[in-house]
Amino acid sequence: MARTRKKAVREQRTLVFVDESGFYLLPAAVRTYAPRGETPVLRYPPWEHLSMISAITPEGELYTTVQERAFDGPAVVRFLKHLLHHISGKLLVVWDRLPAHRSKVIKDFLRQGGSQRLYLAQLPSYAPELNPDEGVWNYLKRVELRNLCCHNLPELRSELRKAVVRLRRKPTVIQGFIHQVYPSVCV
Repeated sequence: MARTRKKAVREQRTLVFVDESGFYLLPAAVRTYAPRGETPVLRYPPWEHLSMISAITPEGELYTTVQERAFDGPAVVRFLKHLLHHISGKLLVVWDRLPAHRSKVIKDFLRQGGSQRLYLAQLPSYAPELNPDEGVWNYLKRVELRNLCCHNLPELRSELRKAVVRLRRKPTVIQGFIHQVYPSVCV
């Protein structure tokens, strides 16, 4: 990570950590007020979910996109374009080794001019603890949306949107996700 940070500083790039996660209608049950010994019963459609991709910066900014299917190469390219639209200058994107991140669509996007402002760095395989963006998922699921049970995807999308807005208002929390993994990165 030190080499990646030095590259970002040397080339005046904004460091961006990216990751994806799924949000299901079934809540992340944390703690309930049900009487002891009476387990609450939740009924829900088992596979309906929203997929979300997010990016965080050391300045405490959060960028997101939500859709009803898993992120593939074209969807990831749309998100990279979203980042390029909202963040000026050059970007150094740090992400995991998801197959969509290594797809032909991504390589074509970089060849067709994306590499002028984007540099993509991959984290080691099977090392989610090295991606500070995992903190976003933990916070959203265990704090903002804890024990929330939605009836349908539109309701889940609405609640997720509100949770993201609340998190965006807390840049020090977002910076804390990065500081927890890479103490020397935050400003």
